[in-house]
Amino acid sequence: MRIDDDFIAYYEARAGHLRTTAYLLCGDWHLAQDLVQLTFTKLYQVWRRVERHESLDQYARRVLLRAFLDERRRPWRHEVPTQIIDAGQAAPGTRSPEDGVVLRAALTRLPRRQRAVLVLRFWADLSVDQTAAVLGCSSGTVKSQTSDALAGLRRVLGNAVNDFRPISGGQG
Repeated sequence: MRIDDDFIAYYEARAGHLRTTAYLLCGDWHLAQDLVQLTFTKLYQVWRRVERHESLDQYARRVLLRAFLDERRRPWRHEVPTQIIDAGQAAPGTRSPEDGVVLRAALTRLPRRQRAVLVLRFWADLSVDQTAAVLGCSSGTVKSQTSDALAGLRRVLGNAVNDFRPISGGQG
């Protein structure tokens, strides 16, 4: 199998998950697609060095997170959209479109680092140590950012937070 074939196979297997992760970070499907394209472009540039890593997914998440955090520095960031397209489209895996819209809106009101911690911990299902490695910070920082982010979500959501139930698991 050629190197390009390996890369294409990895892209086909992981692009959807990374796109959803990017969407949860930024709250915009179009920007999420741009971030994923940037992630895979950077990944392709170093593919020969990283393809044998057992932590390839972690590396890809780190590149995606850096692209998300650096995105605000881009000049077109200051453009203001005149219309929001697909604002009510639910993220895959949510129980109802209304829950997804409310939760995504609340996530966008959090600071970027706190949003990143929540997405990595609870969407990507990373441990505290894995999240710290992706963010390049200490596990204590991840714990405090998680606590602050959850408190922020509770403030933003108010009583609506009691209406949310876990998506998976046996407790309904």
